[in-house]
Amino acid sequence: MYQRISIHGQWSSRLMFILAATGSAVGLGNIWKFPYLTGEYGGGAFVLVYLICLALVGIPILIAEVMMGRRGRQSPVFSWQTLAADAGANGSWKLVGWAGMLAGLIILSYYSVIAGWTLAYLVRMASGSLIRVTEEGAGSIFTQLVMDPERMLAWHTIFMVMTIKVISRGVKKGLEQAVRILMPLLFALLLVLVIYAWRHGDFAQAYEFMFNSDFSKLTPAALLTALGHAFFTLSVGVGAMMVYGAYLPSRVSIAKTSILVALLDTIVALLAGLVIFSIVFAHDLAAGDGPGLIFQTLPIAFGQMPGGSFFGALFFLLLVFTAWTSSIALIEPMVSWLVEKRDVDRIRAAIWTGIVAWLLGIVTILSLNSWSFSFSFGGQLKHHGLFDVLDILTSSIILPLGGLCVALFVGWVMSRESVSEELGGGKSIGFKLWYFVVRFITPVAVLLVFLRAIGVV
Repeated sequence: MYQRISIHGQWSSRLMFILAATGSAVGLGNIWKFPYLTGEYGGGAFVLVYLICLALVGIPILIAEVMMGRRGRQSPVFSWQTLAADAGANGSWKLVGWAGMLAGLIILSYYSVIAGWTLAYLVRMASGSLIRVTEEGAGSIFTQLVMDPERMLAWHTIFMVMTIKVISRGVKKGLEQAVRILMPLLFALLLVLVIYAWRHGDFAQAYEFMFNSDFSKLTPAALLTALGHAFFTLSVGVGAMMVYGAYLPSRVSIAKTSILVALLDTIVALLAGLVIFSIVFAHDLAAGDGPGLIFQTLPIAFGQMPGGSFFGALFFLLLVFTAWTSSIALIEPMVSWLVEKRDVDRIRAAIWTGIVAWLLGIVTILSLNSWSFSFSFGGQLKHHGLFDVLDILTSSIILPLGGLCVALFVGWVMSRESVSEELGGGKSIGFKLWYFVVRFITPVAVLLVFLRAIGVV
């Protein structure tokens, strides 16, 4: 089998890829969204359905995207172009790589702003300024942050510099060194917080909320929600997993590694949920969804608990780490393309890309206050103007369509021989089952995700 060589280098081991891919998958939204969805839609019943959806949508596309990356050994745009040429297909497939790469850059621009909030709250929590904060006070603090463009710009800038610093150092000294340090720390922090929540929170009620199986809540809406989260949780569709796959050594099993990444992502989200809801329920607070839970409800709870400032700071440090590992995955596809296409060094490529994302982030900052306007999309009213437009463009349109294209390309355009050659075991039952799923089931499921995202179903 002919092996292409990546000019960017390779992961030193299978473990490094697992840590990097898990870091990409575990993000801010996953930490607060999946646990809440689990509790709202039937607990253990929802988890069971979610795992089935993960097997039918998330994992098959993850395997396909990583396989394409390792087969092409280049940035997503050039990997799509090369693999299309190998298959004798139209070169327009590279547009999928372009769309995903640009979506990743746009997501990074507003993701960095939200990550900046976690930095701000890390400082506030560590300083003790949130001790005994009231519900009104917590709401006021968050509102003041969001309505202050200069403060948000400062934190956004700091986080973007952190991201550029890592990505400019390359695969070995940058990406790998970062995940080698950040991911073990993330797991250690999560374990400490689980123990703290077990001792000082209402762990029993949190467990009941998240894992008590109530199959009556498995409505069609719940099934579609599980399907959608199974797709979005693994960071597929933006080229991040493809470019990480380009650095994966040939001897590593893509299928086994991808399954492990998906399971680790799920375990981290569930453990984070136990931490969050144990602390929230111990103080009879609302288990709300989204930023309100993290930036308004939790500070109230931590502020009333023994050692709350210290452990609250650890929690926001955990969020900073999850945001950091995700952001370096979002920026890497564009940086690798610049290095390949423009023949520039990684430092300049990282700075240029970071500046573009930073400038787009200013649009998000202003959309949350002075530039805000409301509009309706998919039957829902949106209040944050251009920020919501960018979110809809990426999360509701580009990502699902990108995932659909990956499934169709691998299942119907690439030759079966090329696919089995890269994955190994073309005659095994596991390969045949995955190949059937990625050809016939996954495309239909992802199409449903897209139709739900735009409000059609």
